[in-house]
Amino acid sequence: MKFGITQSFSCSYLPNEQEQLLVYAENSEFQAWRYSQLIQAGFRRSGEQIYRPHCPSCKACQSVRIPVDEFTPSRSQKRLLKANRHFSVNFVTQPQPTYYPLYERYITQRHAQGSMYPPSKTQFDNFVESGWMKTHFLEAYDKDKLIAVAVTDIVDATEHKAALSALYTFFDPEYTSSSLGTWMILMQIEQAKLLDYKHVYLGYYVAGCQKMSYKHNFLPFEQFSDNQWHRFTKKLTPSEPTE
Repeated sequence: MKFGITQSFSCSYLPNEQEQLLVYAENSEFQAWRYSQLIQAGFRRSGEQIYRPHCPSCKACQSVRIPVDEFTPSRSQKRLLKANRHFSVNFVTQPQPTYYPLYERYITQRHAQGSMYPPSKTQFDNFVESGWMKTHFLEAYDKDKLIAVAVTDIVDATEHKAALSALYTFFDPEYTSSSLGTWMILMQIEQAKLLDYKHVYLGYYVAGCQKMSYKHNFLPFEQFSDNQWHRFTKKLTPSEPTE
């Protein structure tokens, strides 16, 4: 496999840190198959690009995945499932025109200080779509109203068993009290169980970044470091080692 390394740029998650990415540099008809291999080695997809953090002085970003057959919701997650039981979900392969207006409201009202602001339709399409990967979408509805979308990949991963990869979730800011970010992960775990998939990949946990700490709330979880997956059965405190 061929890889390239980007130039350094300001880290999106940790102040005063510089970020570099290791990027898969080939483009072939086997791209989706390569991605199913690389995701097991801590890589991630954004649009057409397959990448992994490769920072010379920092190892804070580590890939996290949930073994769905062993996952047990916490008491707070059970309460959330009960509170949101009147919502419905739908797993589809075709994006809808209603997605972008919801995404635009989400970014504008929730992440106006982030790197994805200001939102645009071109940015949204480039981020979500891929010519070599069939993107899936887990939609959430309150009756007939679209309230959340989880952009999700299906990858052929471990032991000849597929997995879901949670790429990005956006939701109606009016439903903030419904904890839709957490709830949509729970729904993706349920979807993976229904499909008899092995894992749900959650992307990167970033040590020292509070807004990424929720990825340790789904137990047990596995975290990739030193070229192997480590299993954890409890949420780590900031002072505990992750390997």
